[in-house]
Amino acid sequence: MGKEKFVSYKESGVNIDANDRMVERISRSVASTHGPRVIGLENGFAGLFRLDYDEKLFKRNYRHPVLVACTDGVGTKVLIAQKAGRFDSVGIDLVAMSVNDMIVQGAEPLFFLDYLGVNKLDPQTIAQMVESIAAGCRMADCALIGGETAEMPDIYGPNEYDMAGFAVGVVERDRVITGSRVQAGDVVLGLASSGLHSNGFSLVRHICFKKNKLKVTDRINELGGAMLGDVLLEPTRIYVRSVIDVLHQYKVKKVVHGMAHITGGGLVGNIPRVLPGDCNALLKKNSWPAPEIFGYLRKIGPVEEDEMFRVFNMGIGFVMIVAPNFADAITARLTRSGEKVYRIGTVTIGSKKVVLK
Repeated sequence: MGKEKFVSYKESGVNIDANDRMVERISRSVASTHGPRVIGLENGFAGLFRLDYDEKLFKRNYRHPVLVACTDGVGTKVLIAQKAGRFDSVGIDLVAMSVNDMIVQGAEPLFFLDYLGVNKLDPQTIAQMVESIAAGCRMADCALIGGETAEMPDIYGPNEYDMAGFAVGVVERDRVITGSRVQAGDVVLGLASSGLHSNGFSLVRHICFKKNKLKVTDRINELGGAMLGDVLLEPTRIYVRSVIDVLHQYKVKKVVHGMAHITGGGLVGNIPRVLPGDCNALLKKNSWPAPEIFGYLRKIGPVEEDEMFRVFNMGIGFVMIVAPNFADAITARLTRSGEKVYRIGTVTIGSKKVVLK
């Protein structure tokens, strides 16, 4: 009788040793996001985070804290990253998609967790992904306290992966922003996007790669000679510090009446979510400059203008609806924080929709 041949987990496509090497490599990036609220727990099964802490120098207690949670991915933008072989930017997108949603309610991000599903666990590649997630967390002033990397060769093909993120934040109950205070006469401020952000990439891929047979390495004259892949993979801008700074400035006066993160659905789909039933947002399309990528996609599509505004952010990544008497001061403060801010419209009497003019 022959010697019995044993099978291993590695033979099925999952490498535990590679996972251990990956954990060692990313530990420094993860630790770089930790502040005094993170409780260290070596080899723990979950991350620990103090909502309040006792150190006199840092003490900050909440009277009526409300926890705010968000989850999101980066959609088919990961397919562009896979095509380009780039893993150093989509992690920022992943963080941005959740934390930018969270600040709409007035919440400050506290901590973040990630999930990566991959075909094969390559420690160097995963380390780049996690390092970019950690970079996003540092921009958002939140701690990366945990994550999961799942090696699943039967679900993902070679060099394929997907990612999801989960964020938790906090806001005082009486400081929650819902849009209920928005009223006719309010000013709509638009904060510039860095480009496409993380929405509309199914259409982008159809236009660029299926219809026009472009490559991520092509240099596009209409985009200033930039490489197409670099433009498409420009990370989503994280607005946390700028917006939270404004909210801290006006702790008593509630002059920020509503906010919107401009994701899928564009300006016309996201601003109505924070408008009262008797209000419209009247926006002037020529009141801000759109990055070149939008005009380029519209041209080579071709895509109708209405469809562009329904799919893409068109150069405005975040909107703040503010009391008119404070619009200039808020604009100045956001500008000092590094934002490009445009007065893109006003709130009028209406029926909870965006009117483009």
